[in-house]
Amino acid sequence: MMKQQEELSHPLTATITKTNTLLHIQSLLPSFTKSEQKVAHIVLQQTDSVIYSSVIDLAEKAGVGETTVLRFCRKIGFHGYQEFKLALAQELVNPVKNLHGEVGEDDSLDIITHKVTATNQQAIGDTSALFQLEQLERCVDLLQKANTIHFYGVGTSAVTAQDAKYTFLRIGLRVDAFNESHLQAMAAATLGPGDVAIGLSVSGSTKDTIDSLKVAKQAGAACICLTHYRRSPITNVADITLLTAAQEGPLQGGSLAAKIAQLHVLDVISTTITMRNKEKALLYKERTAKAVLERKY
Repeated sequence: MMKQQEELSHPLTATITKTNTLLHIQSLLPSFTKSEQKVAHIVLQQTDSVIYSSVIDLAEKAGVGETTVLRFCRKIGFHGYQEFKLALAQELVNPVKNLHGEVGEDDSLDIITHKVTATNQQAIGDTSALFQLEQLERCVDLLQKANTIHFYGVGTSAVTAQDAKYTFLRIGLRVDAFNESHLQAMAAATLGPGDVAIGLSVSGSTKDTIDSLKVAKQAGAACICLTHYRRSPITNVADITLLTAAQEGPLQGGSLAAKIAQLHVLDVISTTITMRNKEKALLYKERTAKAVLERKY
């Protein structure tokens, strides 16, 4: 009996459904510490923006440390911040917006087409506006001189990583891409001075990718990250941060706009390297094209 009472009182065993997270926070408000109450008030007052915020963003908005945000999430029954954000996204009153930007339930095919097109175009325009030429220049310089280049990504970012591998391979760079956590870690451990590891993460909080960059950095490689959030865990590891404009809510995993933004940055970099090494790039483009020629009708 005593064991059952302990389980019922433990925060991790609180009954939380997809529709009562905010109510649960309100009911627990008096039991939070002063720092946790600051987080709770931000969540209750700015729920729409919180689902697009990194753990560092929320901590800064509340004026507390990141550990306080994580402790708050655990206290209301979640294992981590991402699980908490997913619950919030599921609870909001406009699920269609959370699935794809500003698309409405009653929009016609014509309107949906225009809205999706505008979203993807804006992702490129806004990403270009975030370019810091000094950072891009450093990135291009590192990649041109790199002995080996690794791309790390999971989910949508894994697709981008594979695309980057094909793109940079065609212009003569020694590059590979890894999307499985164990392979990422092992590959990162083989890098050293003169090598470059590039982590792709829209949220900047993808643990596998961040951990792999840490291993690469410890091995002596230079680290670059592509992320939407200027202040996120991945930027603490990276030597160079390249920002992408398109963000994803928890229900928007695989957002094409986010992927387009990543590809745009990589396209600018690969094009710059190609133009600065025309002869080498042309030679390898011809070689790679001939290598697959017989595999096409």
